[in-house]
Order: sequence, then C-alpha cells, then structure tokens
Amino acid sequence: MSQRRPEIRLGPRRGVPGASTERMKDAQGTLRRLGGYLSGQRWLLVGVVALVILATAFSLSVPYLVGVAIDQYIAVADVSGLMQIVILILVIAACYSAVTWVHLLLMNRVSQYTVRDLRCELFDKLQTLPLRFFDQRPHGELMSYLTNDVENISIVLAENVTTFLSSILITVGTVCLILLINIPLSIVTFIVIPTTAYFTRYVAKHTRKGFRDQQEALSQLNGQIEETITGGKIIRAYGQEQATVEDFIAKNERLREAAIYAQTYGGFMGPGNNMIYNFGFVLIASAGGWLALHDLASVGIIATFLTYTQQLRRQMGDITNMFNTIQSALAGAERIFTILDEQAEIENVSDAVVLETVKGAVRFEDVSFGYRPDVPILKHINLDVAPGKMIALVGPTGAGKTTIISLLSRFYDITSGTIRLDGYDIRRIDKYDLRRLLGIVLQDTFLFSETVMENIRYGRLDATDEEVVAAAQMANADHFVSRLPHGYQEMLSERASNLSQGQRQLLAIARAILADPAILILDEATSSVDTRTEIQVQQAMNRLMKGRTSFVIAHRLSTIRKADMILFIRDGEIAERGTHEELLALQGHYHQLYTSQFRANSTPAGD
Repeated sequence: MSQRRPEIRLGPRRGVPGASTERMKDAQGTLRRLGGYLSGQRWLLVGVVALVILATAFSLSVPYLVGVAIDQYIAVADVSGLMQIVILILVIAACYSAVTWVHLLLMNRVSQYTVRDLRCELFDKLQTLPLRFFDQRPHGELMSYLTNDVENISIVLAENVTTFLSSILITVGTVCLILLINIPLSIVTFIVIPTTAYFTRYVAKHTRKGFRDQQEALSQLNGQIEETITGGKIIRAYGQEQATVEDFIAKNERLREAAIYAQTYGGFMGPGNNMIYNFGFVLIASAGGWLALHDLASVGIIATFLTYTQQLRRQMGDITNMFNTIQSALAGAERIFTILDEQAEIENVSDAVVLETVKGAVRFEDVSFGYRPDVPILKHINLDVAPGKMIALVGPTGAGKTTIISLLSRFYDITSGTIRLDGYDIRRIDKYDLRRLLGIVLQDTFLFSETVMENIRYGRLDATDEEVVAAAQMANADHFVSRLPHGYQEMLSERASNLSQGQRQLLAIARAILADPAILILDEATSSVDTRTEIQVQQAMNRLMKGRTSFVIAHRLSTIRKADMILFIRDGEIAERGTHEELLALQGHYHQLYTSQFRANSTPAGD
C-alpha cells in the first residue's frame, strides 16, 4: 500500500478564479487573491463588519450630540438636560469601546486562521517544487517567506483591517453628515479630500516598490546569515572571514538603501497629509467664523462641524499610519504568491500505477537528459539490470553518475528515452509510490533535530521501537547508540553535529533497512569516513543490499569489486561496462582509475 502525500488546497491556486499564474505586481490583484483566503472565515467576517458598522454609528453620534448640547442646553443653561446628554455620551463611549474590543478579537481569530492556511499552503508548495528551485535559492531566503512575509500579512489582518474599514466607514459617514449640517462648509472640506487622495495614490506607487525591494534585500541578507552560520567551519578553515564580512556589508548596505527609499516615501505620507489637513482646518474654521458672524450657522453647528472635520482628519491619519504596514504586507504577499505560482514538480499522470509487488528489474532505454534543453548531461544511456543485482557507477566528478540516480528517483524527468521498473515506464508509476520503493543513503547524511529513535523511524513511521532497534543492530549502529547518555532517546543537535560522520552514516543505513525498499541507492556512502568506520559501514551496506537491486556510486573502488556490473561514466555516456576483472583486463579508464587509487593507498604517509 503506497503512502501518498495528501493534497492540501487551502486558498485560491492555479485554475481557480483569482489565482493568476502571472507574477502579481499590482495591489488590486494581490488584494483580490488575499481575499480568497479570507473566504473560509466568512461568518466571522460578517460579524466583524456588523460590529464595525455599529462602532461607526456610535463614533459618528458623539459629535452630533455635542452640537445638540451646546445649542439646546448650554446656550440656555439647562443643567438637567446637559447632564442627561453627557450621560448618554458616556454610555455610547462605553458601548463603542466594548464593540471595538469584540471586533478586534474576532478579527484576530480571522487573521490567525488565514495565515495558518497561507503558511500551510506555502509549506506544502515547497514540498512540491523541483530540486532545481532549491538549488537556485539560499535557505535563509526561503525561510523569510514563511516567517517575515507571512507575519507581515498577519499583523495587517489582525491590527489594520478593522481599523481601515472603520476609518473608511467613518469617513463616508462624516462626509454625509457634514453635507446635511452645512453645505457651504462642506464645499471647503471637499477641497481637502481629493487633494489627499491624489497625494496618497502618488506616494503609494513608490512606497510599495520600496517595501518589495526591502523585503527582497532582507531575504538575501537572511540567506547570507544562514549560510555563514552553517558554513562557519569552512569559512574559518579557508581564512575567508574578511571576505564574508565584506559580502555581508554589501548586502546590508543594499538593505539600508532599499529601506531608506521605502521609508522616505512612506515617512512623507503622514507629514504631507497633516499639512494638507491643517491648511483645510484653517479654511473651515475661518469660513465657519464668517457664517457665525452673519447668523448663518449656530455655534453648536460650527462646533459639530469642526469636530467632524477633526474626526475626518484623524481617520485619514489612521489610514496614513497603516499605509506603510499595509504596503509591506502587500509586498510580502506578492513574494508569497510568486512562490505559489512556481511550476510544481512533475505531476502524476491521471491513471498512475501503484505497484503492489516489485521484483526490482530496472531498464534504461536510450535515455538522454539535460537540465537545459541545449546542454545535454546524459546521452543515450542503455542499461538492463536484473532483480537483486548490484550496479556500481564510477567516473570523474560531473560525469553524470548522480544524475542517473536522480532520474531513476524521478526528481527530474528524462528528455528522451524510457526508464522502466519491472516493465513499467516510471512516468506511469505513482511518483510517491515509486520513491517509497527506493532506499537512499547519501554521502552527506541528513538527520533531523530529533531523537535517534525517531530519526531511524523516519524510514517507516509506523515501525515499533523493537523494529527500530533491530534495524540499528543490522546497521552496526546499536553498539554506539547504546553508549549514548540517553540511548535511543538521545536528542540530536542541528544536522546531528553531536555525532561523527560515520555514526550519522550508520543511522542513515538503519533508516534505509527499516524502510525495507525494493531498490537501493548508495551515493558515495563511505567516501567521508575513516577506514575502521568504513568496514562497519560496508558490512551494514552488504546486509542492506542482500537480495535487493542496488545502485552504488563509489569513490573508493575497493568497495565495489564484487559488483555484478560496473559502469564507468564519462561525459554523460557509459564509456565502459563490465565486472571488476573484465574492466581491469580492458586496460581502459577504469583500470587507470583503479591503479591510481591502489598506488595512492600504498604510498607511505611520509612520502
């Protein structure tokens, strides 16, 4: 039974309305697409909108009541009526605070559900992207998408959406009310609003670009930091500390320049709008004073009007203050959607086959491949492997040995030809089922920051503790695991740096033993260990390979002398093939490589 990856669809994607496959560089398109993620919380959003409307009504009623208090109670010294309206204003203020707290609480829930879905979809997408995508991007940059960019969206949804909606509603409500109160004063106000709108639109265009560039520069800096921490030993070994610092300074400088550009325009938004509104307030106050002197407006009406004008100014100020955060979130969303629109790894055909039993017969039929169409890496590879046979691949670096294994694993699709497993074209086999059938042990073993037990169990998640220990024993790993302070429950540090290279290799072999694959791929699994450990690793690999079709990429030719067939790969072609003895007798490339290794191993250390 195959273990298929579950398909996660949490938001609008390709083929769904609102999920454009082009890079989204416009705010409206990005907002529409973000809206698709909010649709799953529509009832919470309905509640939020209803409460925001109610809060807006409370907010708009207070200035009107202040005007009533001035004209109908203060002007005639009616203390009793004034106290009643003051109490009413206090009740409204309390209700406004309570309603505001509730709709912020609900919107925070909407935000957390939405970014959870977005983060899950982004993480899921990363699992489907081809390996070349990761080869071209630093890990720190990819982490920036899942952390900084998603967090910026979360902040906007939780803190700014309701404030923005409230500001818009209050602005619209205020405009309607001032028109009802006094048309001449309203005309003066309407000089200010279009000016502010044009100014905001002009600044927005530059600010969004600035924040997008800033986040790109930040992700590159994160990538530099991640690589520096991970590769710190190599940096020191080659004395490249100064060069690394200079590279960091250059990236940091680019981030500074991008941030200054973004903040220059973003910072100008507030003062610019304040200047426009202060100028407008002076005009409105002057016009109101003239109307009052000519008995065309009461003091209460002018006070109400000025309060509404100040409220309008405050709402526009809130919008301005949110502007930089919103632009930063939109820039992050654009970057996230760019990843979500990346072409996924090769997909299964609609009628993909799931193999119930596998013998392990592998056949390459005139296979050619290139990462780029115009640059072939493999050329006309023909190979027929019977079940249970061991095939060794040797040759110079870059000849195409690992590429052959990658094609068998369907990490890439071949350019031409066919690869068959038990007679089936592997392109017609469910790719997750295909990879389940393969056990891979690499030279650079990756272990998770988990216990030893769980790292071995990764080969088969439903394995019992007893099965895990049995696999470790077969892999010659039990002897050192048992001596660890917490045995199989010992926590491994990042990249298992608290274990030796040989110990990590033995755990990887135990993991492969537990997976019980039909076909084994061993990629130079003994090239980085000492001679004593190599014997233990080789013994474990021999047990693992017994009865299984095995492909071994070898650095030390002494480990493959018993291979059923050795392929010497050169310039993407099989230059020689045969057993160890046959290739030595051929006196060709393999003979030359074997002889050079034999001489190197027999040379005294002091020579």
